[in-house]
Amino acid sequence: MSWSLFASTFAAIFLAEMGDKTQLAAFAMAGSGSRITVFVAASLALVTTTAIAVLLGGVVNRYIPAVWVRRGAGALFILIGLWFVLSGGDSPPTEGA
Repeated sequence: MSWSLFASTFAAIFLAEMGDKTQLAAFAMAGSGSRITVFVAASLALVTTTAIAVLLGGVVNRYIPAVWVRRGAGALFILIGLWFVLSGGDSPPTEGA
């Protein structure tokens, strides 16, 4: 196991999830029932989504070099950021709102 990869992955995911909608949802749900149930369900959901990402990342990495995946992800983040800024931060309308 590469400890530097482990540490950098842990740090990146930990910091990205702090204050995230997922964490806030778990925070809110913990007050409405068993904290253990909320912890186990939220943990399983995060493990499942991470497993899907790792599996798909492995498949994509076979066909597309990692440098292009990073560039594509960076470009996508920039485009989403520009769209958010240029739209004034407005969310699309939801039904019934």
